[in-house]
Amino acid sequence: MLRLLRYTRRHSTSSSAAATTASAVPLTSPAFAVFGANTGVGKTLVSAGLVASLLASPSPSPSTVAYLKPLQTGYPDDSDARFVFDRAPALLRRLPLAGGGASTRLVASNHTLFPSPAVDPLPERQDAVVNYGGEEGVEEKALVCRTVYAWREPVSPHLAAEREGMPVEDEEVRWLVDRWLAEEDGGGEVWKVLETAGGVASPGPSGTLQCDLYRSSRLPAVLVGDGRLGGISSTLSAYETLLLRGYDVGSVILEDRGLSNDRFLLSYLRKRVPVHVLPPIPEDPKDDLTDWFSESSSAFSSLKDSLQSFHSRRVQRLNSMQRKSKDLLWWPFTQHDLVPVDSVTVIDSRFGENFSAYKVKDKTIVPQFDACASWWTQGPDSNLQIELARDMGYAAARYGHVMFPENVHEPALRCAELLLGGVGKDWASRVYFSDNGSTAIEIALKMAFRKYACDHGIIVDSEKDITSEGSVHFKVLALNGSYHGDTLGAMEAQAPSAYTSFLQQPWYSGRGLFLDPPTVDTSSAANVYVSYISQQLSQYAMSNNSEHIAALIIEPVIQGAGGMHLIDPLFQRLLVKECKNRKIPVIFDEVFTGFWRLGVESASELLGCFPDISCYAKLMTGGIVPLAATLATEPIFEAFRSDSKLTALLHGHSYTAHPMGCTAAVKAIQWYKDPSTNSNIDLDRMKLKELWDGALVNHLSSLPNVKRVVSLGTLCAIELKAEGSDAGYASLYASSLIRQLREEDNIYARPLGNVIYLMCGPCTTRDSCTRQLTKVLCRLQKLN
Repeated sequence: MLRLLRYTRRHSTSSSAAATTASAVPLTSPAFAVFGANTGVGKTLVSAGLVASLLASPSPSPSTVAYLKPLQTGYPDDSDARFVFDRAPALLRRLPLAGGGASTRLVASNHTLFPSPAVDPLPERQDAVVNYGGEEGVEEKALVCRTVYAWREPVSPHLAAEREGMPVEDEEVRWLVDRWLAEEDGGGEVWKVLETAGGVASPGPSGTLQCDLYRSSRLPAVLVGDGRLGGISSTLSAYETLLLRGYDVGSVILEDRGLSNDRFLLSYLRKRVPVHVLPPIPEDPKDDLTDWFSESSSAFSSLKDSLQSFHSRRVQRLNSMQRKSKDLLWWPFTQHDLVPVDSVTVIDSRFGENFSAYKVKDKTIVPQFDACASWWTQGPDSNLQIELARDMGYAAARYGHVMFPENVHEPALRCAELLLGGVGKDWASRVYFSDNGSTAIEIALKMAFRKYACDHGIIVDSEKDITSEGSVHFKVLALNGSYHGDTLGAMEAQAPSAYTSFLQQPWYSGRGLFLDPPTVDTSSAANVYVSYISQQLSQYAMSNNSEHIAALIIEPVIQGAGGMHLIDPLFQRLLVKECKNRKIPVIFDEVFTGFWRLGVESASELLGCFPDISCYAKLMTGGIVPLAATLATEPIFEAFRSDSKLTALLHGHSYTAHPMGCTAAVKAIQWYKDPSTNSNIDLDRMKLKELWDGALVNHLSSLPNVKRVVSLGTLCAIELKAEGSDAGYASLYASSLIRQLREEDNIYARPLGNVIYLMCGPCTTRDSCTRQLTKVLCRLQKLN
């Protein structure tokens, strides 16, 4: 039998404890959440009928059915758990005691964990034993009913919690639901039924909507529809609200009020979801509903079968995904021969910073911290994720997609305004949209080269494309260890590396002068830096008459894919100054570093200087959809103006400034910098508060197997000491450590050779960062 949930409220269910111990949810046990299209549609009747149908099933059948009512108001006069506890056994008693089949002994219990202080007297725990069925042998089953939080006043939980002085945080509810889901009987199959309160969008005790409150568990939903006049509208609204939040709806069930609502719903939903019909519910309050439940038994049996089928299909698909992915997919940056089938991570969903990863061996869903922020794109907490989904749905419904040249729409215009007022403040005047960071870089290079050609008299007649020199070759000034994307032009602007080798890019020639950047900030080195930069540029100009350094391109402060190297900001600042003195346009590649990744909105704030052109992507949309932007000064824009279309910037793609991406960017950009939505913002200094625990970072840096640690903004990178083939991008030195972090610590990390890193979002709590960093520290200590 399921062990009784015994927890001390406030001590074991605080927000920090809740987040620390998120549980693995076994899929060996079918579990469903019963949502209602509104209040009064019969959720508890459906729960009781489903429970009775499960317990009445012939063998093989569930040995235990667990029912949970997390939030109950109107208690104790109204108790849904007590109704299920009373009604299900009463229905089972009506089964014949003779005539074949096993005799069943049902042990039932009902208990309330946390009643409000206003509940008086406190109801006692209820226990009962019921025998039903045939006479062949004895089979024992259990019904375990629980109410978690109960308030006396029959109002919405958010009002009851306020009026009765018993507030409940979302994480408390989620933590206890997780514990309940993780409980296993050990003696047979367990079915779990969670019944929500009110309608899909009814508030919980904190004011969070029911559909958002339980989203972390993402239990498949049984939607109890409304058979009344107007019920089609409320049922479809509830259905689409659940879908918009990423729920799967296993079945819809509703009362037949003679309006054929079920037929319309089945047609409208195109048979994607089974729709079950219950007979009219008697309105006489004296009716004990015994006859109604008997009449409804076939509908509940059909509901049970459709839910069982849904669960079986889900598990079967999840079990097959590792093998099929190896046979069908071609992953980027991955040597398939180094990826065993059982190491493929099967992602069922995402909630905030966590994957919900399916463990095939254990058949469980576990929360797994996305420590690489899904290739540096992710910024949303769970609240922003929901907001982005809703806003993007609106943009898709309103605009679909519309072409951009010579056109304007509100999402693109508002996004441009926010970009120029944020990361482009005080320097940029134009926004050029594209689809990804690499494309944004190529656009920036075209901008810079045109500007350089105009400033240095290289273009004589722009309309006829005539230059002052017979053969002109433009190159970039860049840094060794840099990375600016995977498209051919972007790769030409970066130093030789594993990404640009002949195996990867046979056309690569490396069109640039690549300097060795210092990684130690020493102000006394300023004169040395200036001398080195000037000498390199002068020597190159003297030895290459037809070749021009026509742009500087750098990743400000941190080189990402090159190994998370912290570049001396003084060196980069002096490099920018020298290039501007020589009228060489300056490009900042902020695809990785922009939008609070390094603790400030733009890394230019850390350098103390501005570019002429800058590129943004990844975090710009919250990482929910691809979009990029290249920002430029007005003089850059002016270099493309004339009476001829041939001088325009002839670059673009079909989905330039797509409304869904611009809408997501508008939401994310504002969300990150608003202290009411992002508690990490230090308003006085307009930067993120420190997210990584300093003592832990110092401890990590002192370990004998650690070469260096970089902790800045949302990034904490750790380079392991390694030599020869164990160092660099191709290194497999960290493989065993990464596997342990994924499989045992539920941290999805992806290394850059012998560099491992943790990356959170701008909204991630410091407590969460500390938990992940502590796990890494423990692993590295054991590695010693």
